[in-house]
Amino acid sequence: MNIFVAGLMMETSSFSAVPTTRRAFDNALFYKPAKLSPDPEPQAYNLLGYGAFLQKAREKGYGAYTSLHAFAEPAAPCRRQDYEDLRDEILTDLRAAMPVDMVLLFLHGAQMAQGYDDCEGDIIERAREIVGPDVFIGVELDLHGNVSPIMLEKANALVACRFYPHTDFDQRAEHLFELGERFMRGEIRTRNIFCRVPMLGIFYTTLPAMAAVNEMADEIESQDGVHSVSLMHGFPWADQPDTSAGVIIVADPDYDDARHRALTLANEFFAARQETSSLRRPLDEILDEIEAHPADRPYVIADAADNAGGGAGADSTFILKRLIEREVDKAALGMIWDPIAVNFAHDAGQGSTFKLRLGGKTGPFAGDPVDVEATVLALSEGYQQEDCAPGLFFDVGRAALLQVGGIAIVVNSIRQQVFDPACFTTLGVDLTSMKVIVVKSTQHFYERFAPLAAKVFYCETPGLMTLAFDERFYKRLQRPIWPFDESARPSLGL
Repeated sequence: MNIFVAGLMMETSSFSAVPTTRRAFDNALFYKPAKLSPDPEPQAYNLLGYGAFLQKAREKGYGAYTSLHAFAEPAAPCRRQDYEDLRDEILTDLRAAMPVDMVLLFLHGAQMAQGYDDCEGDIIERAREIVGPDVFIGVELDLHGNVSPIMLEKANALVACRFYPHTDFDQRAEHLFELGERFMRGEIRTRNIFCRVPMLGIFYTTLPAMAAVNEMADEIESQDGVHSVSLMHGFPWADQPDTSAGVIIVADPDYDDARHRALTLANEFFAARQETSSLRRPLDEILDEIEAHPADRPYVIADAADNAGGGAGADSTFILKRLIEREVDKAALGMIWDPIAVNFAHDAGQGSTFKLRLGGKTGPFAGDPVDVEATVLALSEGYQQEDCAPGLFFDVGRAALLQVGGIAIVVNSIRQQVFDPACFTTLGVDLTSMKVIVVKSTQHFYERFAPLAAKVFYCETPGLMTLAFDERFYKRLQRPIWPFDESARPSLGL
């Protein structure tokens, strides 16, 4: 066999104030092979998901044609021409690689561009036009994707990661590859069954109810006639008609029980809808508990609503301002995206103390800037942190560690969420000596920070990714949908 592999991933927030252009992909993760060849370059095997497809092909002795793999940090819808250029690079390579037996795409599921609500559906549909009806098109998705009718109709199999934090992209890529092999050998046929779970939210698979839903998905996936089961959590900050959670079952077209099983699983998923949001607590309540229960390990507070990984600016000041007002000491906070503050700190120099207006630059969801007197503890021209999926590293960019009162603050120049304690420790922060560690992340921090923590708290603020969804901001959702409509219930689609 010959396979074709490409990746284009971006999670898009309708409410983000951060623009997305081609440069956003170049700055985050962009891979393009030097030439189109059935023999991939060595570095391609190291790319998350995408590389797993190639590794399976190498093990089987298949030819593997590779196109680009591009990722951008979540933000506002991509500039139209830039999205179309990236899409067309993939499609041009696919035409040149023909004939192929399998097309394997690593996409997000919640990518939007100017003029496009559904970039994934657009790419899949155009790929189908090129390869015809008989070639297997398999798509791996982030579970935070929103599923469209075009995606369901034009792909032979949609498979999402199962865990949040996302630690299983490679395993699910291998699963999808094996489905494609069996399809092309004539061993199976496939149909995507979708059950819409009309709710907006974030759902941690580390919690008991969602872990049980995942176990039910495993049990259904093991049934004869069922090839794959995915829980789509949806991306709730995309204001478009397909935004919702859902269940995808990839089944044999003759498997009569697939729709019933999808609806049963969807109802269990819907029943868990408030499990994660109930964790969000006001900062003062969290700080009161910390003060009342001193511990020999730090408490970790997730600034969950200011997550760059969901389109937020990562420069909100709601928590910082209150920590200063309450004179909290032995605290570390990071990372605040503020390139101006980083440059000022580098100009001031290590050891200097200077006046600084910090954060609050990306709009009302970021709060007001905070005026502080900061001491520069450490400086860096650039370092990396590891993603929650091992082996994937991101550049933090130019950075500085600032001391403001009792708080050590990491400011950096490349907007991203905190995955890794290296965000702090590379600049010399001894996390074990801290009473409080505040991380700007919603859940991907959990794998590496929870083992350090006496307890993990999730803080609710008025940041962009607040779970106190405001109906006034949404104009295009398919209704009914929870939490706006009490009548919302799961329903079957394609």
